[in-house]
Parts: sequence; structure tokens; C-alpha cells
Amino acid sequence: MRDTRPRIGAAQSFATPPAPGVPPQQRRAGPAVLLTLLGATLLGTVINNVLNVPLRDITADLGVSLSSGVLVVSSFVLVLAAGMALSGWVGDRFGRRRTIIASLALMALAMVAAALAPSLPVLVSMRALQGMACAAYPPAVMGMLATIYGPSQRARTMSAWAAANGIGQAIGPPLGGLLADLAGWRAIFWCLAPVAVILLVATVLVVPDDRGHATALHWPGAVSLTLGAALLMTAATAIPHHAVPAWLTVTLGVAGIGLLVGFAITSAKAVAPIIRPRLIVESRFLRSTVAASAQMFCLAATLVAVPLYITGTLGWTTALTGLLVLALPAAMAVLAPVVGLLSERGRPRWILRTGLVLLGTAELLLGLYAGNTGRSVALLVALLLAVGAGVALVQTPSAAGATRSPAGRSGAALGLFNMMRFGGSALGAAWVAVVYPHGDLVLLFAGCTGIAVVGLVVSFVGPDPSPLDVDRTSPATTSG
Repeated sequence: MRDTRPRIGAAQSFATPPAPGVPPQQRRAGPAVLLTLLGATLLGTVINNVLNVPLRDITADLGVSLSSGVLVVSSFVLVLAAGMALSGWVGDRFGRRRTIIASLALMALAMVAAALAPSLPVLVSMRALQGMACAAYPPAVMGMLATIYGPSQRARTMSAWAAANGIGQAIGPPLGGLLADLAGWRAIFWCLAPVAVILLVATVLVVPDDRGHATALHWPGAVSLTLGAALLMTAATAIPHHAVPAWLTVTLGVAGIGLLVGFAITSAKAVAPIIRPRLIVESRFLRSTVAASAQMFCLAATLVAVPLYITGTLGWTTALTGLLVLALPAAMAVLAPVVGLLSERGRPRWILRTGLVLLGTAELLLGLYAGNTGRSVALLVALLLAVGAGVALVQTPSAAGATRSPAGRSGAALGLFNMMRFGGSALGAAWVAVVYPHGDLVLLFAGCTGIAVVGLVVSFVGPDPSPLDVDRTSPATTSG
């Protein structure tokens, strides 16, 4: 018989009691749990991009160059991305809830220290510590959402997760610009530190406990993956800084690649690796990961370059810049539930590919706009809305695809997925630092288009995966 009961809201739909026999966590699921987990995601996204708009204020206050000041942005993303896989394993081993609690405590302390930072090196160090704390959120939250709410609600929970990311992107730039104008850039950290404490308390009170499970850590694979990713992204970040010798940058890059190759070799032979390499190249996980990385590259480059263009070339105020940039993440947040619904009823892979096409086209048009010193507010907002729509169309299908893949049951694999996402973000910020000082804005945004094209091409690589979820076992670390 058709269910004729009235629907009373999206949040309530997550509170529907599951059928008997489901995991105990799922029986205790409700909107409070969902909102708390999404709150951690929201905070991590906000603290990631909240300094983009007041970056010039920070560099002027600390007496450093703009290219050096970009380290305030890239150091957070670099450590965040490099620590993802290991933090995913920590969540599996010691419990995702406890991992989130510890990370929120560390985040609060690091934000207080950043507010008191007397110099750029101290601020960069505290931003790196914030990135380390935030590294636990994405794999732990994604894993808990998949476990607590189950495959039947996966598209909805991943769309809610994507919406939290979009809202965080929306709040961050205008919040940073507004607080910097009203009370100085240090007020940003003073305002966000109590939010971390509130989320910590909420996690303790409402999120169901998970004890984790005994799983040995394959140290050679874990160290080579984490250190290799860190060195490779450090090399990319160091490229625009003339104080870093070219030979050192090349050495770091080569060492990073070597360590990642070592990870693949040692993990392929290990009995219980942190992530089994053959599952990384499985078509659903590979397509989702590369698309998410491409999307984050474009997003980060746009959110760093556009504020610099508006405040520098156009000379508009920091607060106005934040409001204009709001158009991009606002489109992400508004469209995320729609994309989730379309993914449930349609073909997620084609939604993802449509997003990559739209994203690449919008980035190219944005480059032509900035390269011709465009001053039309309406056109700029329209282009930012198009970029945001492209990101939204990629973000939900890629996240759902990663959690649905055979690797997606492993926290370390979800950590790798998010490592690639935020690695793309770090590379996007580094790309801006390399190209923007030379004033070639067409090249800058055309580079984003090229990355979107790479994601689109990879989305067709390999056979189409089975539509069935893999929920009964966790093959990500078994020999199978």
C-alpha cells in the first residue's frame, strides 16, 4: 500500500527508525546526531577558507609579502591532506567518535594560539596544527554517516554532507572579511574557538559511541603514504617561493614520488595494508577520487584568486569582496540537496560529468573576464554561481561513489579520498601563487579548466561499476 503519511521535513527523515536487525548505531540515529556531525564538517570547511579574503590584511599586519602569506592558507590544507589516510585509520582503530572529540579539542587550542601569533612562522605553524586536527573530520564523519544511516539513505546523507561543505564555503569568506574589517583578523580565531568547544560537548552528549576495532597498522605503508603526500605537496607549495632553492623543491618532489611508489609496492605485498592498492584503482573509487580532486583544485584556485583580483586589481573593500565571493559557495549549498535527489533517481556518473563540463567552462569564462579587467558585478556573480553549480554537481556523486565503493568501508580509504580532495585544494592554492604574481589571469583560470578536463576524461576510464553497494564486509584491507 502506498504510504500516505505526510512528510515533515528533511531532518525528520533521518530520524525514521530502521528495521530490526540493523546496527545499534543506526537505531539511535536522529537529526541531533546528523547536525552534530555536519557541524564538525562545517567548522572544518569554515576554518579552511576563512582567511582567504583578509589575506592582504594578515600580510600587512605581519610585514610579509603576499606570496609568503599564501602559506597561511596552504599550510593548513597541506597538513590536512597529508594526514587524512592515517587519521582515517586512527578513527577505525580507536573509534571515530573519540577521534572527533580529540580533534575538536586540539582545534580549539590551535585557534587560540593562532589568535595570539606574533609572527608569520607561528601563525603558519598553528594553521598546520589546525589542519592536523581537521584531518580527522572528513573520514570519520563520512564513515559514521555511512554506518549510522545505511545505504538506503546514502545519497541524502552525502548531499547533507555536501551542503555542509557548501555552507562552510559560503560562511567562511564573508565572515573572514567582516570580522577583519570590524575587529582585525585575529578576531576570526577568537570567534571560532568557542564553536569548536560547543561541538565537542555536543559530540560527547549526542553522537553514539563506537569502540573501534583492533586492526594492526602497516607502518611501512602508512609512513610512506603520509610522508610521500606531504613532501609532494610541500614541493608544489614551495615552487612560487623564491627563497626556496630550486634543487630543494625538486628533491622534495622526487622523494615524495619515490615514497608513494614505495607505498604501492609494500602495500601490494602486505597481508594487512592500510589500504590495498588494487582497490584504489577500482573504477568507482578512482573516478570519484580524481573528480573530487579536480573539483577542489578549481574551487580553491577560484576562492584564492578572485578575492585577490577584486581587492587588488579592482580595489574594492574586503567586506564587499566577501559578499561577492559568497555567490559561489551559496550555489553549492543550495544545490546540494537537489543533486542528492537527482543522484538517487538518476545516473550519478552523468551528473558528475555534467558538473565537470560546467566547471571547466565557467573557469575558462572567468579567466576571460578577469583577463580583460572585467568590472561588471552581475557578470562576476553569474560566473561564480556557475562555478558553484559545477562544484555541487561533482561533490555529492563523488562522495557517494567513494563510500559505495569496495574501499569505502575503510576509514583509511575514505581518508585517502579526502587526501586527494584537499591535495587538489593545496595544488590549486599553489597554482595561484605561481601564476597570479605574473598577472596572467587567463592562464590561471585556463589551468583550472585543464584540471576539470582531466577529471572528465578519468570518469570514463575502466568498466562501469556494479550499482550494488558493498556493505557486508570491509575488503579494503583484506587479501580477498
